[in-house]
Amino acid sequence: MSETKKEELMTTSSSFVNGTKGELIYRGYDIRELGPNATFEEVVYLLWNDKLPNEQELSHFKAALESKRALPDVLLNTLRGFPRDAHPMAVLRTTVSALGLLDKDADNITQEGAREKALLLTAIMPTLVAAWERVRNGHDPIPQREGLGHAANFLYMLDGKEPDPDAVATLDSYLVMLADHGFNASTFSARVTTSTGSDVYSAITSAIGTLKGPAHGGATQRAMEQFLDAGERGDVAQWFKEARESGKRIMGIGHRIYKVEDPRARILRPLTQRLAASSGTSKWFDIAYEIEQLARKDDYFIERDLYANVDYYSAVALYTIGLPVDQFTCIFTMSRIAGWSSQVLEQLADNRLIRPKEGYIGKRDQKYIPLAER
Repeated sequence: MSETKKEELMTTSSSFVNGTKGELIYRGYDIRELGPNATFEEVVYLLWNDKLPNEQELSHFKAALESKRALPDVLLNTLRGFPRDAHPMAVLRTTVSALGLLDKDADNITQEGAREKALLLTAIMPTLVAAWERVRNGHDPIPQREGLGHAANFLYMLDGKEPDPDAVATLDSYLVMLADHGFNASTFSARVTTSTGSDVYSAITSAIGTLKGPAHGGATQRAMEQFLDAGERGDVAQWFKEARESGKRIMGIGHRIYKVEDPRARILRPLTQRLAASSGTSKWFDIAYEIEQLARKDDYFIERDLYANVDYYSAVALYTIGLPVDQFTCIFTMSRIAGWSSQVLEQLADNRLIRPKEGYIGKRDQKYIPLAER
């Protein structure tokens, strides 16, 4: 492999973000088309194959995912040995890395070999998250139930109960909308690792470690924590006023890329409202909506074109479904594994070492002073 030329532009056909227009495109399909209509399995297939599946292709793909969901016994025993207070993302990062140890073919980074790894990791990610949630609370993991889709099966593995249809639909849409998002930090780290010729497990472990950082993957958790804080205060308007006066950041409002409303937030808002109504717990949606409306009347947010992003209503949706706040970033990972895999496969198809051009700002012309004279 040769290093990329310093002036060379990294390209992708996996996803595209236009922050000025509020566009998110997967393989040519606008998220406003996919979000309300496609299932997560369809979107994974699209990202990996550059086309939506027909009925037969989708059926085979879902069966392939189902065949890879079970945890190896050795990995389950490893989970049981972790500290119960371990960060869920640290657990996920470590278990994904461990999967690479168990795979005797881990270093196979041909397109066929990498696709097999991508399939396993996408299938097993919800099982890992659900299993750790059970284990850390002193319960045995629940095996998957055959015939359930990706989102429904995850919810089933949490408590062994028939998942609520509204919860399944909302989670499935969430997974669709977080599946890929251009060259974000974790995707870039996955591609950099891949560019060195390393294996898929290492690339995804790099991505998980990057997503674990609160500046990237932790925003949904922090958004929900602010809603809980506002709810405990009782007076949401007063909470907002004090937050603004103290310079406290309103989590989930504003986005590094989008200068208009995040298209995913526009889809999630009514989905979350419907879920809240059907669950009988509209409190958290009402609090989030009130804060959003207060922000839209505030000059600071108006002048800077700051709108609710995908994390904002994702927080309420995941919390209403009943998912623990500290697992929110793991749920994000369950979705983004689709995009990471797509980008890893794309990198492998024409692989060259990624080495960004540096801007040196350090000292020059320093003279060495012998140790005895310092």
